[in-house]
Amino acid sequence: MLLRLLPESTNIRFMRLRVLSFPFSAVVFLASIALFFSVGLNFGIDFKGGTVFELKTHESPADIAGIRAQLGTLNLGDVQVQQFGAPDEVLVRVQQPEGGELAQQAVVSTVRESFGESVDFRRVEVVGPRVSGELAQAGMIAVAASLIVIMFYIWFRFEWHFAIGAILTTINDIVVTIGLFVVLQLDFSLSSIAAILTIIGYSLNDTVVVYDRIRENLRRYKKMPLPQLLDRSINEMLSRTIMTSLTTLLALFALYAFGGEVIRSFTLAMIFGIVIGTYSSIFLAAPFLILLNLRPGKIAGDDEGGENAKGTGKSGSAASA
Repeated sequence: MLLRLLPESTNIRFMRLRVLSFPFSAVVFLASIALFFSVGLNFGIDFKGGTVFELKTHESPADIAGIRAQLGTLNLGDVQVQQFGAPDEVLVRVQQPEGGELAQQAVVSTVRESFGESVDFRRVEVVGPRVSGELAQAGMIAVAASLIVIMFYIWFRFEWHFAIGAILTTINDIVVTIGLFVVLQLDFSLSSIAAILTIIGYSLNDTVVVYDRIRENLRRYKKMPLPQLLDRSINEMLSRTIMTSLTTLLALFALYAFGGEVIRSFTLAMIFGIVIGTYSSIFLAAPFLILLNLRPGKIAGDDEGGENAKGTGKSGSAASA
């Protein structure tokens, strides 16, 4: 490796920290579930329903910030404005108001009167709660299906211990990220589902990289105690894991700072998900293998000295050779 953030001699005893990481993660996990059922998500227009306007401005490109500011003075509640198609085409979503159909018609009239002849209204649609419910159901099915397929893939590539460990780690990342949405009351929309799916992919990629090194070391050091082997594997991949996370976070922080209000909640969820995914791949994914009894009879050895480690490493190398 041309660039290393950490020296090759790094030897952090991560498995000793599992007595702290497991309880801490369990508390955060359960708190996220409790908040989800007690407080609930702040569902956006995609899930609550509302009115959709497709506008074509007379100037190109459209002044998105100006349109957003103009709609903000109408007190319509949650309003989303984004470019759609050509530079002079704009898509506006307004949340469903209380009062039923008459209130929705009043929203349409208010928006039309506000813009007057300055824009062309190409399409006006009302998205009802039923359609929004179908979108929410499709999003949950997408997340569940991805987890199931991934579990079988890892099971086929490694062993069932790795598959269960990867899925438990990923579920933790998803639930804690949803907890962030609840705590901060971020707008939860279809883009949030996309963020969760992206976090699943990133977290699993990081976990599989660590698992792959663990599998190699299981073949190389056949007599090494499992906690010691897991520490060795994580330390060998630690520089790569941190480097990947930092470069990804640099891009996300730039998006959060300069990407605008439309993608801010998406970007914040991604930043949080990358941090949680990196944490879980180190402090949860590998310790789960101890909990699942990956190498029976080789759990002892957390406190064994370096001489034993060197001896087992040599014997393992000789055996593998």
